[in-house]
Amino acid sequence: MPDRPEVTATEIARLAGVGRAAVSNWRRRHPDFPLPAGGTDTSPTFALDEVETWLRAQGKIGELPLLERVWQLVDTLRDPAGHPAAPLVEAGALLLLLHRTPARWAELADQPDTRLATALPRAVADTAVHTLGPDAPRTLRLSHLLGSTQLDLARGLADLGARSGGPADAYEQLLTRHAEANARQLSPTPPEAARLLAAVAGVPATVLDPAAGLGAVLLAHPPTTGRYGQDTDPVAAALAGLRLALHTPAEEPGPLPLDLRPGDALRADAYPGDTFEAVLCQPPYNERDWGHDELQFDARWPGGLVPPRGESELAWVLHCLAHTRPGGLAALLLPPTVATRRAGRRIRAELLRSGALRAVVALPAGAAPPYGVPLHLWVLRAPRPGDDFRQVLLVDAAAGAAGSPGAAATGAPSSVAPSTAEGGRDKVDWPGLHRTVLDAWSGFDLAAREGLPVPADRPGVHRAMAAIDLLDDETDLSPARHVPSAAPLGGAAELSHLGGRLAELLAGLADPATLLPQDGPGAVAAAGVVTVGELVRSGALEVFSSGTGAAVRPAGTALGGTRVVTDQDLAADTPPTAVLAEAAEGTGATGPAAEVRTRPGDVLVPALGSGPARVVPAEGPLVGAALGRQLHLLRPDPAVLDPEFLAGQFRSTAGTRRAASHATTTARLDIRRVELPRLPLPAQQHLGAAFARLAAFDSALTRAAALARVLTQAATDALATGALTPPEH
Repeated sequence: MPDRPEVTATEIARLAGVGRAAVSNWRRRHPDFPLPAGGTDTSPTFALDEVETWLRAQGKIGELPLLERVWQLVDTLRDPAGHPAAPLVEAGALLLLLHRTPARWAELADQPDTRLATALPRAVADTAVHTLGPDAPRTLRLSHLLGSTQLDLARGLADLGARSGGPADAYEQLLTRHAEANARQLSPTPPEAARLLAAVAGVPATVLDPAAGLGAVLLAHPPTTGRYGQDTDPVAAALAGLRLALHTPAEEPGPLPLDLRPGDALRADAYPGDTFEAVLCQPPYNERDWGHDELQFDARWPGGLVPPRGESELAWVLHCLAHTRPGGLAALLLPPTVATRRAGRRIRAELLRSGALRAVVALPAGAAPPYGVPLHLWVLRAPRPGDDFRQVLLVDAAAGAAGSPGAAATGAPSSVAPSTAEGGRDKVDWPGLHRTVLDAWSGFDLAAREGLPVPADRPGVHRAMAAIDLLDDETDLSPARHVPSAAPLGGAAELSHLGGRLAELLAGLADPATLLPQDGPGAVAAAGVVTVGELVRSGALEVFSSGTGAAVRPAGTALGGTRVVTDQDLAADTPPTAVLAEAAEGTGATGPAAEVRTRPGDVLVPALGSGPARVVPAEGPLVGAALGRQLHLLRPDPAVLDPEFLAGQFRSTAGTRRAASHATTTARLDIRRVELPRLPLPAQQHLGAAFARLAAFDSALTRAAALARVLTQAATDALATGALTPPEH
């Protein structure tokens, strides 16, 4: 491994807030750009200190962000032949010392390196034993002697913890950075989905996650719960244990009720014979080699009914159920095909006959990876002697929990949103989804436990069915097949209201002829040009780039928070559809644009060149919003630059064409290369007013088109279901 941190061209671009093509350009144009220090001819690496010095001399960065500096130290410790996340175990153990025994770190911090190299490992090991048990130093593979890079890492972690929300927050930032760097290999369960699983389970005394990953599901439970887990990857199991320990209050006495073990849960069960009050997980999907042949006579299969080779997910269902104590709850996130595949029909039928399967919930796409698939949530209760409850709750939460920007933009009521709202990772209305699922489940589960009548069906949302009614040649458990459709609309009066609203929008459109330019050359034709970069250097303009942006969650109707404007909001011409996630409020985001909030007169520009520029108005939901990912915020000096003129130039094809980068299949805007006409302020204002009228016309057309789609879909549904009759002609 290198003796000092090295960075790739992609990481240099990240540090400078530019595209990778810009770094390639710097290497060609600047003979003093640092030479490669390692890597290969096609993917060279560069010494971080040399790159940082060069970027600072060129005025491209100020000070390297602390998180990036710490991350590069972590990356330097990575063994190319080893596990890519192994250094994060050592980092987590160091942070655990800072979290549990900060006074001991304070005693060691000023020691010379020769003493610290041996004293710090002993302190870390002592803390690990006290927190996680006597086997912790061995399972975490803690070092007995630290080198100079590891000592630098310890000091960097102490600074990062002090400047952020503490050691736990520092570790979350490093894990997020690792997930970003290994996006193709990692697919962690999102915290919102983990909280949904935990909410369904209530507050169990013990909980097991046999596919724990980085511990997201276990983290959703309070520290007082006994949390147990297993993962095939021993490094992931170590990371999960450290993560849970860091999120446990430091005053909790050790050893903590945590037990994370490595191993394949199906082939090498780490808890044979043990049962828990709740077993929750998102298992791996579509595994062909899950142990079908060697597990033919496993005691976990009810009545010797072995899951088919192609039904690994059902093997996980039975594994979880086998570890659930009688009356306890198991919940799994599964692909929707598990509810329908013919090969798994006998297993599904057995779960229904035994009364174990209690609910199947269809979730919207984007709720958990793979984000393009609308997953199902299966909820089971381990049968108890004498329990003859044999009903199943089917919930279709896939349609109503995805955001519907078009309906919001038109002011249409939520009841007329299309029934197949487009999903996406950033579009799931988690507060609404939680309410829908928990309201349906809690009433149904209470009826099952207390012998009460089950709640009435809610068309379009949920239905309770007798298990015997689901037993047929297919035993299809898809909620969409069984939940009755919702009433399409309130009737002709509501359709008439929508039609009237559409007529108002169309009537309010300006005559296109009044918006068209007149014949003859304009002032721009004879003007010189100035780049955005030159305007920034002169002080006439400030530019803030959001990069990946802060962590967000959909804006719930009943929840507050700082609004976040995204590139999708600009493209759809809607108010912000997200707010800052709890972890991003205050200290969760990093970088120069982290604390920027929009002001009237600011200009918002998508970084990918896929949407229009918009001026922040004097009032409204755009004012005071944080920046979402892939956005530029331009703040002009109104005494020099007119905002509408600036936005209009960015909306023009010519204004951005020469500044677009096509290093990948996506066009990226190099904001500082954009050229603007050099005009006096009165001429800018005159041109800006014309730009503003065109933008308003385009916005009105967008809203009218969205409302027209809602109206035609609602009318089609009403005719198709017989709720209304066709008009007479």
